[in-house]
Amino acid sequence: MPRKTLFERKTSETQIVGALNIDGVGKSRIKTPNGLLTHMLELFAFHGCFDLELEVKGDTHIDIHHTNEDIGIALGKAFKKALGENNLGIKRFGSSFAPMESTLGHSVIDINGRGHLHLIIDGRKAGEMPAISNQGEYTFVYLEHFLESFAKQLPATLIVKIENPDNAGDMHSVAESVFKSLGMALDQATTIDTRREGQVPSTKGIID
Repeated sequence: MPRKTLFERKTSETQIVGALNIDGVGKSRIKTPNGLLTHMLELFAFHGCFDLELEVKGDTHIDIHHTNEDIGIALGKAFKKALGENNLGIKRFGSSFAPMESTLGHSVIDINGRGHLHLIIDGRKAGEMPAISNQGEYTFVYLEHFLESFAKQLPATLIVKIENPDNAGDMHSVAESVFKSLGMALDQATTIDTRREGQVPSTKGIID
């Protein structure tokens, strides 16, 4: 069965429509109100080999909080829908690194039906990080909100570590290391294991 879906999320704060093909080649057509986030999602799709179309309108005259969070929610739900009930046959686990200059992003994911995010940045939490040059006002806290929304809706356990973010000098490089590594880790986790095709990837016999 093709692992693809159309999706939308419409609230008083955001309007999101999109299409996802997990078994794609990395093509994307993405438009969001935030240029940096648009670029990060393009990188995520390309390095994860997911075909992704996304058009977003949001209340960015306030800030990007709702738009950023709702994209994470919509995308997490899209992957859940495309994977189908019990995530049959997938490898379930994925891990990948992506360097950007001296910054290193490492994403580890387990599509286990339990949404959880652990983001650690050189031993610090997102809210403890000093501001660096934030392209388009994208901050560590916004990055955390996106990842948390995505992980909870997939749902999956997601652990993301960022090393040497201060040396990057801007959020572009930091975020890029995360979105690239997340795409590659998710590609691994969603790959069909031919040895267990059609089987639930859990000794419990169910993913919940």
